[in-house]
Amino acid sequence: MAARPSWDGVLKINLVSIPVKAYTAAASATGGVAFNQIHAKCNSRIRYKKTCPVHGEVPNDEIVPGYEVSKGEYVMLDKKELADLKSDGDKAISIDSFVNPESVDPMLFSGRNYYLLPDGKLAQKSYAVVQRAMLEHGQYGVAEMVMTGKEHLVVVRPLGRLLMVSFLNYEDEMKLPSEFEDQVPETEVPANELHLAESLIQATSEKSLDLHRYHDDYEVRVKQLIESKTAGKKTSPVLEDEAPAVINLMDALKQSLERTRKSKSAENAKPPGKKSRRTARGKTA
Repeated sequence: MAARPSWDGVLKINLVSIPVKAYTAAASATGGVAFNQIHAKCNSRIRYKKTCPVHGEVPNDEIVPGYEVSKGEYVMLDKKELADLKSDGDKAISIDSFVNPESVDPMLFSGRNYYLLPDGKLAQKSYAVVQRAMLEHGQYGVAEMVMTGKEHLVVVRPLGRLLMVSFLNYEDEMKLPSEFEDQVPETEVPANELHLAESLIQATSEKSLDLHRYHDDYEVRVKQLIESKTAGKKTSPVLEDEAPAVINLMDALKQSLERTRKSKSAENAKPPGKKSRRTARGKTA
């Protein structure tokens, strides 16, 4: 594999230790649109420098970590001192329990995912045994691991023939739903509107998530804008037509349900492999 691992160590389950390497699941952003910050008055690129109020610009090798104990007072820490605090456990993902996936609320996922692969031929068999057992029993392993100098709460989960490490937020890093529930008071729901909403959900339901249907349309329009400006054209990208606003909730539900059924019928009539993306956007108030 050409990619460099983001982390290497061992996956531990009790006395079982499997050498592994973690590779980020995030695709490289090289193909996306990246902006630089430019001074509007002279078109010069904005630069950032690390400066000290006494000595001006400072090289990286003269910068050390510091913790502010009181206003303007810091405890200086040496990088070697911090490195010495690391234990052997910092190079391990130690699964401490297994749980059902349903018990891990999606709101806990932080969005960082890594493919966990066996490190070397000797690790392949034990890796396969653990992966297969987790897959057949439908379990996630809960663990903590150290990456980039910080401890993280993670779940290890089976994905095809692989294991994936997904980072979770700690409880104290999350705002609880109870902080917002008072802004959503108990509301009486009319039976006919509830029935229509349920029918719309059922009509729009699919067996699985089709990722091929979704793309970053905004980035496409940004690229078109850049190309038109490069060519000297003063044009703006054309947004997809939006459906007219529907004020009444009942009308919105009815029209949405009818539109969904027509869209489903049109898709089913198409030859296999030619799925169209749903682009209509309805508004309700």
